[in-house]
Amino acid sequence: MPNKLERPVKVMLIDDNIIDLKINSKIIFISKLFDEIIQCRSGEDALSYFNIHSNQPDKLPNLILLDIQMPEMDGFEFLENYKRFPPELKENCVVAMLSSTLDFGDIRKAEANPYVIKLLKKPLYPEHLEEFFKANF
Repeated sequence: MPNKLERPVKVMLIDDNIIDLKINSKIIFISKLFDEIIQCRSGEDALSYFNIHSNQPDKLPNLILLDIQMPEMDGFEFLENYKRFPPELKENCVVAMLSSTLDFGDIRKAEANPYVIKLLKKPLYPEHLEEFFKANF
């Protein structure tokens, strides 16, 4: 499927639940919408990835699928750290929160965050991912 980006499209999955990480990776792989999947088991892992690859634009994701509820650093804490990165690091990346939360406070907080363009519900469905992809890439 052609995309608006000229380079390969990368997605970063940030989720502490290994089963969700595997299932969502499989759905993304089967969709053939992305060329690479970067898996991070925590917000800290994702921030470390950005720090290591900050000078390598070809290694940075175009989409972050971010779990809200994680131990140590939840999705909102990740975003607080993410916003401190230079604009050029974030300019080709969009963030969608991926969560099973029914907490209206979390939903409102996600929708109000300037970096979050969509809140996707778990489990991730291939047709929802494809709709999201077509709307944003």
